[in-house]
Amino acid sequence: MAEPGRPARSQGIAGTWPVGRAAAAGGFAPAGFGIWPAIVETLRGWARAEAGPGRLLPWVPVAFGGGIALYFAADHEPVLWVVATTAAALLLGAILLRRSRLFAPAIMIAAVASGFAGATWKTARIAHTVLAKPLYSVSLSGFVETRDIRERTDRFVLRVTAMEAQRSDVRLDRVRLSVRKGTAPEVGSFVQLKARLMPPLSPVRPGSYDFSRDMFFQGIGASGFVMGAITASVPPDAGGLRLRYAAFMQGLRDAIDARIRATLEGDNRAIATALLTGRRDAISAPVNDAMFISGLGHVLSISGYHMAVVAGVVFFAVRALLALIPGLAVGFAIKKWSAAAALVAAAFYLLLSGAEVATQRSFFMTAVVLIAVMVDRRAITFRTLAVAALIVLAVAPEALVHPSFQMSFAATLGLVALVQIGMPNLLASPDHSATARVALWGGREIAMLFLASLIAGLATTPYAAFHFHRVTPYGVLANLGAMPVVSALVMPAGLLGLLAAPFGLDGVFWWLMGLGIDWMVAVSRWVAALPGAVGRIPAFGIAPLIAASLGIIMMGLLRTPLRWCGAVVLLASIAFGLSVRQPDVLIAGDGASVAVRGGDGRLHLIRAGKDSFLLKEWLAADADPRNAGSSALAEGVSCDEVGCVTPLADGRLVALALRIDALADDCSRAALVVTSRPAPPDCAAMVVDRQRLARQGALALTRHGDGFAVQAVKARGASRPWSPAAAGEGDSDMTLMPRSAAQRVRDATPSEADLQAED
Repeated sequence: MAEPGRPARSQGIAGTWPVGRAAAAGGFAPAGFGIWPAIVETLRGWARAEAGPGRLLPWVPVAFGGGIALYFAADHEPVLWVVATTAAALLLGAILLRRSRLFAPAIMIAAVASGFAGATWKTARIAHTVLAKPLYSVSLSGFVETRDIRERTDRFVLRVTAMEAQRSDVRLDRVRLSVRKGTAPEVGSFVQLKARLMPPLSPVRPGSYDFSRDMFFQGIGASGFVMGAITASVPPDAGGLRLRYAAFMQGLRDAIDARIRATLEGDNRAIATALLTGRRDAISAPVNDAMFISGLGHVLSISGYHMAVVAGVVFFAVRALLALIPGLAVGFAIKKWSAAAALVAAAFYLLLSGAEVATQRSFFMTAVVLIAVMVDRRAITFRTLAVAALIVLAVAPEALVHPSFQMSFAATLGLVALVQIGMPNLLASPDHSATARVALWGGREIAMLFLASLIAGLATTPYAAFHFHRVTPYGVLANLGAMPVVSALVMPAGLLGLLAAPFGLDGVFWWLMGLGIDWMVAVSRWVAALPGAVGRIPAFGIAPLIAASLGIIMMGLLRTPLRWCGAVVLLASIAFGLSVRQPDVLIAGDGASVAVRGGDGRLHLIRAGKDSFLLKEWLAADADPRNAGSSALAEGVSCDEVGCVTPLADGRLVALALRIDALADDCSRAALVVTSRPAPPDCAAMVVDRQRLARQGALALTRHGDGFAVQAVKARGASRPWSPAAAGEGDSDMTLMPRSAAQRVRDATPSEADLQAED
């Protein structure tokens, strides 16, 4: 019971302390404790604003893509009916909770499950056989579906109708074959040939790009090259409507290339063809490298920029022509008619360019914008981007792990954020006299081009660093110098050339297009030659990339000051990526090449094979400026006819044994022995042999104590349709440790002298 004159204790313990004396009395609350409720309330207000009506839609494709990412991270193929049922149940639950506070988390969870189920269904729908072992003499018959004209060799995809191979009963649906330049058969033709087939190329090191996954989703089960002549014959059937369409489009591309070839030559012709038809394999290596080093490589891949230029030129040209007719301009919605014409032009451009994933994304984005114009809605919004992303991911879930999708959507997200947030601020005060004078000279347009190039470049930097191990420090400079010419001259001249070609009046337009391409190539070469133009970045793994993606998405989609949390996440991802330790030993999947990090911190190469692509990837992933033919790669390597050795940074030796008779000496002297042959069971060294390589593929070893931590291309127990596990695959340990004398297998056969003594 409270005493008279004392406050009652019903107010709680806090009510017994004088206000403002909590810290002095020895309490745990800080002196400024009263500010925390205000901070919490502010955060709650921001969170409520971010979850307001219409603000959650852009996050749905993010959750959908997260489900697809989980699918590709799985070790084994999910059970389709289980994941489909789960996704349907979660979607139903989200619908039932649509008027509840739980709707937002429920719809996001349902979107994750839907993405997972969609990717699983796509894989099950296109399931086909993938070649597991090389076949050295295979008789094939089938239809030619696609053809690529490249700089040194040509390549085509064959839809197989009959296949015969010695000691193999495997049957493939499609194969991709290389031939001597100029000998690729026509698309749509039925051919018979002999070929050497290889399994799809697996990653050349742990964490590198998986080309076998790409080929699987293209329906291709093997690659190889033709042996001997290709014989055209009468097909057993017509091949189907899809094949006739492919033949027609290929003929159209060839006709366009022939018209361009009549005016332009060399790289100008190759780039012009690439911009209009998507065939970019004929561009020479020096020009191609200069374009990518300078930051103009995106021009060579038909994507959002090209689609926007095509649609924009057609839209404004049609609208201008219709505006010349007063009756149409006054009485009809010519803006909508122009948008419809632009949509048709964009669809034709999509088909002409081969409808690759990046082009599909660009078309869907452009189509959504044009349809918004036709129905009197705002065209460039986050909702537009969200709808386009959902369409692309629903149609092609595999696009999520492709660099073109990641870079194009990151750049588009940054540009939409610029339009929605930055552009209104930039154009907020046009009445200022100085600003007006600058604007008259195009200063505002130059500023917008600068900002667009800067934001798009920064948004794509993490993906360029992850996939290509380089960044473009002068990308903004190259884009400012070249893109106005490409937009105002190159692409419009190309479109006019296409329109004039049927009338035979296209030559002047190809010539104009060539002038613009000359300027673009000159800018790319100049920028690529600047000091520090090649920004090399060592490989850093998938975790920093995921964190960087999350930071970019938060900065782009959030509208309150919470967006700066994305900047914190992005900075943390950069620090995380730069702190990743590089492996000490790299081993090729066939055991023919080994790279060892020596005392100088650089890789020293033991090379028994001739895979230059492998070496380029290893050096790029190590941020090493040396090229694959550099003699410095072999410094510190000692070789003879049976093998090679080179020291690690700690002085221990790594040996590559080329013949069985070298194993005895290598096992006794080296710390690590690599061989493509079976290793003896009593080898005293740590061993990577044929059995481990067959189970795990290419390896990256990092020193851990006296042994190595192992990263493998094929994770332990993993088996996917594009990389099926063979018998016993994945059983190897993920560490290599020196073997003690007790662990070594000893020969139990007694010597003849001991046997005679016993007798």
